[in-house]
Amino acid sequence: MAATINDLNVKEKPQWCPGCGNYGLLTALKGALAEIGKPQHEIVIVTGIGCSGKTNHYINTYGFEGLHGRPLPVASAIRLANTRLTVIAEGGDGDGYGIGMGHFMHIMRRNYDLTYIVHNNQIYGLTTGQASPTSLIGMKTKTTPEGVIEMPFNPILTAINGGATYVARGFTGDPAHLKQLLKGAIEHKGFALVDVFQPCVTFNKHNTYEWFRERIYKLEDANHDPRNKEKAREKAEEDVKTDYRKVPIGLFYKEEKPTYEDLLPQIKDKPLVEHELQIDLSKAYGEFV
Repeated sequence: MAATINDLNVKEKPQWCPGCGNYGLLTALKGALAEIGKPQHEIVIVTGIGCSGKTNHYINTYGFEGLHGRPLPVASAIRLANTRLTVIAEGGDGDGYGIGMGHFMHIMRRNYDLTYIVHNNQIYGLTTGQASPTSLIGMKTKTTPEGVIEMPFNPILTAINGGATYVARGFTGDPAHLKQLLKGAIEHKGFALVDVFQPCVTFNKHNTYEWFRERIYKLEDANHDPRNKEKAREKAEEDVKTDYRKVPIGLFYKEEKPTYEDLLPQIKDKPLVEHELQIDLSKAYGEFV
């Protein structure tokens, strides 16, 4: 039976700061999951460490909270073990674009059929306010008291060039729009990145809700064609080229191509978990008994 919003609710109260963008993301994700028509037992949410890592505590599906920067390898392993599952990985900008960068690059080029949601608040929030890979130049933090001097990482452009087949960016200040992007990502067959502007109201006083609302516009309102890779690349660089006066959100790029799982003959006909064990492990077991 397809999960409803009520099915997805939990008794636990979220422990994020009042006003945190994670609340809007949680609302949008639950709405998207309620609309895709999947039962709860066929959904798995894998998280890393950070404020985003609590998300699977607040949604009534299967969940796995892994190590910092490691949600993607766990999520890919779950997909390989049981391709009947809808797998969603979540992490922060530090989690995914810092320590987890190696996993991000290789899993998206393989085009696993899973969704990766990045809670991008442009700061390390859980550790109380250090610069992250997406902090803007000049931003003053605990680790950059004179201002960030590094060029911020561009996840959208990297994903388009790196092999992701669904690349989008949302804003938690517009959960209805974000819900549609998440729904499209989850229903897409292939690796989907949804980078989400998620204001940290406690430690990032620069990239506030007001800052984003003054700058963002929706790609669909600009008649952007997400099938055009060159145009997608141009849009992915627009915020930098306009000195962040114009910041696009929406679906940047989408294409259809075989997934990693499609190309594995071992799981072509049925999931790995449904295969019969073909080897005798009694000797190995005997060494430990």
